[in-house]
Amino acid sequence: MLVAVGSRNPVKVASVRAAFNAVWPGSEWCVEGCSVASGVSDQPMSDEEARSGARTRAVVARQTANADYGVGLEGGLQQVGPHWFNCGWVYVVDREGIEGMASTVRIVVPPTVMQLIWQGHELGDACDQIFKARNTKQHGGIFGLLSNGAIDRTSAFTDAVVAAVVTFLHPQLMGNI
Repeated sequence: MLVAVGSRNPVKVASVRAAFNAVWPGSEWCVEGCSVASGVSDQPMSDEEARSGARTRAVVARQTANADYGVGLEGGLQQVGPHWFNCGWVYVVDREGIEGMASTVRIVVPPTVMQLIWQGHELGDACDQIFKARNTKQHGGIFGLLSNGAIDRTSAFTDAVVAAVVTFLHPQLMGNI
């Protein structure tokens, strides 16, 4: 079965592959990334914007690749009180239009990183500058940098994809979100 991921980012593609293989270990999955627009800003600044981007990526990727499932993953920031958090959102859609949705864990974004974001940088670029790293958004991301690798983007997104596919595992309980 074909699963289209609405991104060519290797972290996102690997997360989807790991999640589908974990949930359906005996199934044959062809997981392919494809470049699609999210329809939201390069740096989503709310859960609503990140969810919208993830859903758009899932729908467009599924249609573009004529896949059995489309998966959209979109990271974003959300202000909670005086603090900013990073979180990723996941949508999974199938040919019948059934949708599953979930999110990653959240992690506080340091004020020094937020200063760069307010200056127009995306989170990954800001992290590269602060942590003197390179291309962190295609590796461990801010989760990996702040947790010394205990949590990384791949593991966080894998768990979120698993959570999003519960809609397809238990349709009689979940309905369609």
